[in-house]
Amino acid sequence: MASTTTRGYLMVSVSYLIMGSIGALVDYTTAPESGLLVLRFVTAGLVLGAVFARRRPLAGVRRPGIPTRLLAMGLVDSLTLLLFFVALRETNVSIGMFLEFMAPVWVAVAAPRVFRGRTEPVVYVALGVALAGLATILWPTISGHAAHVSALGLLAGTVSGLGYAAFQIIVKDLTNRGVGAVTIVISEMSINSVVLLPLALWQTVGAGRHMTGRDIVVGIVLGVVCTALAYTLWTEGVSRIRVQHSSILGYLEPLSAPFYALLLLGEWPGPWTLMGGALIIVAGVLVVTMGERTDGVEVTPA
Repeated sequence: MASTTTRGYLMVSVSYLIMGSIGALVDYTTAPESGLLVLRFVTAGLVLGAVFARRRPLAGVRRPGIPTRLLAMGLVDSLTLLLFFVALRETNVSIGMFLEFMAPVWVAVAAPRVFRGRTEPVVYVALGVALAGLATILWPTISGHAAHVSALGLLAGTVSGLGYAAFQIIVKDLTNRGVGAVTIVISEMSINSVVLLPLALWQTVGAGRHMTGRDIVVGIVLGVVCTALAYTLWTEGVSRIRVQHSSILGYLEPLSAPFYALLLLGEWPGPWTLMGGALIIVAGVLVVTMGERTDGVEVTPA
């Protein structure tokens, strides 16, 4: 039987491979991003609440310190999503994605200070390989035309990367404190929905726009598959492995995105994508085979 750590690596990897489809699915719609996000998060929360209702997943959220951490997690996640959209609009997709996926670097630096552990040298090696792979995938877009860059976009992208790192560390801290994956995801979906609802209403109803049938179907698929399923797998997996390792495996998401674009949109991945993807796979193999295995146990400060 696979060890707890091995199952954690599998859960995290599968979750990122599922989430790689989000970009292609969103391209399939015409709805404002905020409206699609709220539909996605509400759907995910309702599905998880219905499936796990008998387990009373929110029963333990009143334990000392947990509500504050859950609220911080949701607010940081919402802010990160909004800043990422700003970065995409004020720069371009490639630069925005690269800044967002600097998060594993910040995790590698911050995690030892939060969890009183250390980041192994192989993590930094894998980080370098993964970042080189991501840059390779994005290079044709960056070099193909004059990149639109603004100070606001660069700032938003950088802060979104820091926020994504903070989100991962908070989730790891919550799992270390015994908070279940379903509890974390339902809380995250609820807070995100409340925070993003005013913007969604303004960009849809306030702007005289509406969601088409296709938008609603895609939003439900995003909620059930890419959020309820993928986020729960990811959170459960993060509880079993080092957060530095799970963050590097996150590069599987941009790796898989072009292949969903092929499947759903008919866009063939080019040689740069294949070369960059190979580097990302090497980075993942490095942390899985050479990283320290702790079965997800890290020391959390009191």
